[in-house]
Amino acid sequence: MRFSGLRVLKEGLTGNKGWGAHWRDASPREAYDVVIIGGGGHGLSTAYYLAKNHGITNVAVLEKGYLGGGNIGRNTTIVRANYMLPGNAEFYSHSLKLWEGLEQELNYNVMMSQRGQIVLFHSDGQRDALARKGNAMLGQGDDAEMLSREGVRRHLPYLDFDNARFPIYGGILQRRAGTARHDAVAWGFARGASDRGVDLIQNCEVTGIDIENGTVRGVQTTRGAIRAKKVAIIVAGRSSQVAAMAGMRLPIESHVLQAFVSEGLKPAINHVVSFGMEHFYISQSDKGGLVFGGHLDMYASYAARGNLPGVEHVMEAGMALMPMVGKAKVLRAWGGIMDMSPDGSPIIDKTPTEGLFLNCGWNYGGFKAVPASGWATAHLVATGTPHETAGKFRLDRFRTGYGLMDEEASGAQHNLH
Repeated sequence: MRFSGLRVLKEGLTGNKGWGAHWRDASPREAYDVVIIGGGGHGLSTAYYLAKNHGITNVAVLEKGYLGGGNIGRNTTIVRANYMLPGNAEFYSHSLKLWEGLEQELNYNVMMSQRGQIVLFHSDGQRDALARKGNAMLGQGDDAEMLSREGVRRHLPYLDFDNARFPIYGGILQRRAGTARHDAVAWGFARGASDRGVDLIQNCEVTGIDIENGTVRGVQTTRGAIRAKKVAIIVAGRSSQVAAMAGMRLPIESHVLQAFVSEGLKPAINHVVSFGMEHFYISQSDKGGLVFGGHLDMYASYAARGNLPGVEHVMEAGMALMPMVGKAKVLRAWGGIMDMSPDGSPIIDKTPTEGLFLNCGWNYGGFKAVPASGWATAHLVATGTPHETAGKFRLDRFRTGYGLMDEEASGAQHNLH
């Protein structure tokens, strides 16, 4: 089933009775070449690119709940490529390029909206730091524009430019950044993987990982044992728990990150806006709701809910930046479980167990990485060698201290706990 304007028109005129299921609701078989634990954005994109790029279709994606029910459906949907350090910069640049062609690639409307992101600065030091980052972005081949105070005002006239504590001096604009529809991304990759023969198995929780003589042999699940030549752990905030089934202790802390949506409003915010003096970011969805978030709740937890001090902190930042949001009613809030690495950068690597692979540590940045993460993980699983854009995402950097990529000082800070 392919989508097209003609097909949509035909179905609209015939009662929409011709649409089929978007993917097969498969039952587990006894054995697969590859088992992917985790049916979120990263797991589904890995399955898709295994099939498309490498012709490996004897693949099962195991999800303990429903597809897209984790962080891929609980985030603020921001897509960007504004990284500076080697290792991160080329990876996220690759991801943004994949985002730009994703709807045509998947034949699915993921509602990619390149509305642009503006990161504000409020001091001379911040201006210099963003100028350096902007130059690094341009050197990577991505776009970046420095905006003066008046340049920001032309784009964002509703901000509080003369806040006594946080006056706005200017900002940096990436026009190719923007947002996408989070659950549509999961559905598009699920549909594409299923069409290529991948089994998507929901309500199938992994309860154990079978290892013999240092080699993975399969997994134990609530729907029986499944043999596999290769297994990939791609479970975001549950990474430490699942890796423990294989006898691994990961350098990961799981934290709650809250996000919020307001009631639907008339169009007011055309960009993604990031506060330079506090970790706060906001955009407006196509349905009119203001989508915004801030810092982690700053305590380790597996509960997908947040605390009230975290709520207050985000609301204070929003009011300091744009007092107009105080008139909007918050419609709902939710918490996603973030897999926080010590240096704030991800892990895509083999494990000491032969045939067992790991994808985790996405911190705040998991959504924008979905296409490139799947591309790189599929390459690693299929070939046994890292993809060129993800070669620095090694697990052993936390043991040796060599190759750490502390991009924004936003890692888990294990030394503080």
